[in-house]
Amino acid sequence: MENNNQEIDELIKQFSKLPGLGPKSAKRIILKLITNKENMIKPLAKSLASVYKNVVRCNECGNLKMKDTQCTCEKNINGYDKICVVENLADMWAIESSNIFKGYFHILGGTLNNNDNNGQKNLLIDSLLKRIEKNKLKEVIIATSATVEGQTTAHYIEDEIKNSEIKISKLGQGLPVGGEIEQLDDGTLVSAFKNRVPVSSE
Repeated sequence: MENNNQEIDELIKQFSKLPGLGPKSAKRIILKLITNKENMIKPLAKSLASVYKNVVRCNECGNLKMKDTQCTCEKNINGYDKICVVENLADMWAIESSNIFKGYFHILGGTLNNNDNNGQKNLLIDSLLKRIEKNKLKEVIIATSATVEGQTTAHYIEDEIKNSEIKISKLGQGLPVGGEIEQLDDGTLVSAFKNRVPVSSE
């Protein structure tokens, strides 16, 4: 799609930043939107503006919630004794869709970087420790990806809670080296959860 419109070029550039989209895919989407302005762009713009204004990240569990409303993690109505620690929302959604886990989720908001000693300041690790104590949990399942960053983060969390009475486990068979949680199919996730192993206290 050749054009001299700076606004369209900028829109294509922004869409190209989305996961799974490159410039060609972005151009096709923009063309579809422009040729259906009333039925697609108008409601899309309204929805995006509403999300931008009203949806925020919970500072306790990392999940999304409506602004100025109580998050479900604060209500603690389910009485679970397990918590699953994941890197991002996509990982949580992947695990939820597999129906293998019944318990609380804690979304860190990323991983630690080996070259960034202050990386943990940007993650919700402190709030994880508070939730463990507050809810008297019996097991923490660390479900970070099998990447270098994911495993670095897992080891850091293990070190933070290993002196407590709580059981710490990590995903087992079925999780390939270098694999990211959100990319795994349901069968692989089920296997990884069923075969989770205790974390060594050494």
